[in-house]
Amino acid sequence: MNHPAAAAALAALQTRIDQEVQVSDWLPIMQERVDAFAEATGDHQWIHVDAERARRESPFGGPIAHGYLTLSLLVMLRDLVDPAKQVPGVRQVINYGLDKVRFPAPVPVGARIRARFVLLTVSELKPGVLQATERCTIEIEGGAKPACIADSVFLLQF
Repeated sequence: MNHPAAAAALAALQTRIDQEVQVSDWLPIMQERVDAFAEATGDHQWIHVDAERARRESPFGGPIAHGYLTLSLLVMLRDLVDPAKQVPGVRQVINYGLDKVRFPAPVPVGARIRARFVLLTVSELKPGVLQATERCTIEIEGGAKPACIADSVFLLQF
């Protein structure tokens, strides 16, 4: 490894494998966010955007957030906007994809969610670039099952 900051980060991160590396704050999921997501994606299914019909006809008793809306909040919940505060020396974090995603429980509109992140793997992809995989579990406040479990892969560029 030719990059000192990347080498130091790799060594430090390897000591945190299988450990929780972050827990987000609680985030309320309001109808306005669900409606904006529906508008952005074209997914206007009534179970998400028609609150009255969802209260009458949905098995969930009201509108629920899109699963992909919940997934899309992963970066914000992980707080990767300022990567250097997560891993010293990192210039940029790149979303590299997902290995596995499941949506065990719906998120009712009005519920609060938070995410827990556990580091699964980290390795050198090339000099100055590390690849890391984290398991993200998005919880619903008071819920018995998580809303989403996703293995997120990202690149740390030094």
